[in-house]
Amino acid sequence: MTHPDPVRDPRKATTDDALVYIVEDEADIRALLTETLGTYRFRAECFASGAELLSAIDRRQPTVILLDLGLPDMDGMELINRVRTKTAVPIIVLSARTHASDRIMGLEIGADDYVVKPFDPREVVARIRSLLRRLQGDARPEGGREVARFNGWTYEARSHRLVAPNGEETFLPTGEAALLEALLRAPKRVLSRDYLLDHGGRDDTLDRAIDVRISRIRKKLSCDDGTPVIRTIYGSGYMLTASVEWS
Repeated sequence: MTHPDPVRDPRKATTDDALVYIVEDEADIRALLTETLGTYRFRAECFASGAELLSAIDRRQPTVILLDLGLPDMDGMELINRVRTKTAVPIIVLSARTHASDRIMGLEIGADDYVVKPFDPREVVARIRSLLRRLQGDARPEGGREVARFNGWTYEARSHRLVAPNGEETFLPTGEAALLEALLRAPKRVLSRDYLLDHGGRDDTLDRAIDVRISRIRKKLSCDDGTPVIRTIYGSGYMLTASVEWS
């Protein structure tokens, strides 16, 4: 079995060492992004298909993935889901779909950000930098409490790894991880929507971002008995109903 290189911690990444995977089937767009990223001292590797990306992730994990939804070999939703079984690396979707519902779909399938084509490549650089700043702002001192256990679930804050009671694991996108961690660090307390937006990476272009991400977390934490792990307190915010043990 081939083991990938050690997972790079995006929270410690800087522009000089950030590795960006560009997954785009149009050669001119790949070239434009590669040139622009290089100008801003990012390193880039390009792939024309989903299969190439998945193979590359098994060898080495990047800091950020730029992912076109319209790939020739794989549906964008399927590809993001498969990436999330391997890593929590931030994903920025590139798409020609401009409707607000398409942007919401981008978050619903596990992306961290959404850029509409045609785009100014400098905007993509700004989005990458914003993601890196958010991740670095979430970093905690070494020795801090990194593993949460609740209702049979385990969540590892450093890797964004979520393990179900049956052992099934997934990796949460940056925004979902930040929201879940905020709830886990204040169990059985009502957290306002504004508080969670600030801790989950406030998205100025998409007011419904928090609702979409909370919905996705709920689905992942669904219980057989139907008991909600995250409750909506109408007019106030959200509350994690479980007891949490950090270690």
